[in-house]
Amino acid sequence: MPSAAKLVAALGLAILAFIVSGMIPPLFEEDKNFGIFVYVNVIVGLFVGWIVIGRRAGRGMVSAINVGLTGPVVMVFWALFIQSCNEMVRIAMRNRYDGAFEALVSIFEIGAEWALLMTTVPIWTTLLVGGVLTGIATEYASRHWR
Repeated sequence: MPSAAKLVAALGLAILAFIVSGMIPPLFEEDKNFGIFVYVNVIVGLFVGWIVIGRRAGRGMVSAINVGLTGPVVMVFWALFIQSCNEMVRIAMRNRYDGAFEALVSIFEIGAEWALLMTTVPIWTTLLVGGVLTGIATEYASRHWR
């Protein structure tokens, strides 16, 4: 059921995904083509905000902070998984894999490599602070707009 809290949570994580997506390209080599990277991450942020943070609204401020810390971690997991699948397909189209199993394993290798690359203090500080602010705003929306 749609609610103001779910909308606030979805918009909050989508904005957070947009901000963090702008911080990631400088970590990669210059000739890397990011394509629809930002759009995919914003969509993932919308869904994770709606489902993870929005569903748990109205349980108090401590719960809002906890779910605000959980939301960005879930968002990063799914964004990494989707982006890794996209990269695997791009590499597979160049016939770089010997079989399907090698391609599937490379999804997790690519994801782990990119997770290590994006593990910096500014990115995780932005994610966690933005998540907590989104959780608090969602709790506020849940209390005032039912």
